[in-house]
Amino acid sequence: MTDAATPRPRWRDTLKVYLAPESLRMLTLGFAAGLPLLLVLGTLSFRLREAGVDRSTIGHLSWVGLAYGFKWVWAPLVDRLPIPLLTRALGRRRSWLLLAQAGVAAGLVGMALADPRVSLTAVVGCALAVAFASATQDIALDAFRIESAPPDEQPALAATYQTGYRLAMIWAGAGVLWLAARAQGAAAGYDDAAWRLAYLVMAASMVVGMVTVLGAREPAPRPIAPARNLGEWLRGALVEPFADFFRRYRWQALLILALIALYRISDVVMGIMANPFYVDMGFSKDEVAAVTKVYGVIMTLAGAFVGGALALRVGVMRVLLLGAVLSAATNLAFAWLAGVGHNVPALIVVVSADNLASGIASAAFIGYLSSLTNISYSATQYALFSSMMLLLPKFVAGFSGDYVNAFGYAQFFTSTALLGLPVLVLVALAARVQKGDSSQIGPQRA
Repeated sequence: MTDAATPRPRWRDTLKVYLAPESLRMLTLGFAAGLPLLLVLGTLSFRLREAGVDRSTIGHLSWVGLAYGFKWVWAPLVDRLPIPLLTRALGRRRSWLLLAQAGVAAGLVGMALADPRVSLTAVVGCALAVAFASATQDIALDAFRIESAPPDEQPALAATYQTGYRLAMIWAGAGVLWLAARAQGAAAGYDDAAWRLAYLVMAASMVVGMVTVLGAREPAPRPIAPARNLGEWLRGALVEPFADFFRRYRWQALLILALIALYRISDVVMGIMANPFYVDMGFSKDEVAAVTKVYGVIMTLAGAFVGGALALRVGVMRVLLLGAVLSAATNLAFAWLAGVGHNVPALIVVVSADNLASGIASAAFIGYLSSLTNISYSATQYALFSSMMLLLPKFVAGFSGDYVNAFGYAQFFTSTALLGLPVLVLVALAARVQKGDSSQIGPQRA
């Protein structure tokens, strides 16, 4: 919530922060962060469904995404452990970013060369490698972002990060489908050569992030007191980041963690079955690509911009509540589309609404998570928060194919909308707590 005694910034000042070098850098780094996600989840599910893989199997394979839910386990290493030679040349944050980006690119090459009809295990293994490297990139990038600007600029950095992230997801979703469709031509059915080309192009797209990392400036290094022994190092790296969070927020920590764990559940659970839904509704790769590429881009950019700007003007918690309402509502729109069937104008309406809601919710949520961190443990604490954001939703999403097989798409999408109702209560409670104890909010610098 905004403080009544503090005047709201002028719109000109609000918009100016988006043009700062730190914000613009987040655009391309956000692109590098967003590229792998769909390639191991949503787009992969389209590819697997087209290759004849059963919906239940596709749902269970979405557990590859649990790598993102456990990244807090190795986050302390990324936060503190130097990489030989590379860290000396680039700094701690940039060295980990570059190594992780190279890992993502290598894993995508492996996914390109593996045919799911011949060896589904190889595809899944490479997808796991991509997910692990991508989660590691997220750890380093979140710390890089938090340390690159003061707290009041974090919503703007979150908005530009989300814009790049969403653009990458469109490229990794619509772009892959468009590339595969062009390579396949008029041939019907599954064409592994077309998918191979599309995934190789995605691997090459990681160069955008690598170039940005090499040209970026390392944030001011945070001094770390040398540990006297291994036990002291482990205590400082593994225990203290979590203990610090509970010391600062006390009983409120449980409410905050519950909100983090559930905020994106309706979106994440629904998203796993979105592409199989398009296939089963008879939408072609070209149709899905065209709709998400044109209308998805416009509404994603609008959503990220609106979410970041509103967070600066009216407060993050109000925008969090708006994002939660819109996310649940757009899932109901998918249920409506299930009844309409193959109808491109209806698909345009639903995809546009979904992207707008997602952009608003994500920009506000990243700003909120950033406000909870202590700058001394930025990588580890943010990894904990973002891991919790995905852990339960990804686990539940693994059963989405079973649910669709049993009850159909319309009931599935309606059920995912209902999953968002507890989130509204948690946002309201968290806002009330924050208003009553505003001294606890904001990244801690000591």
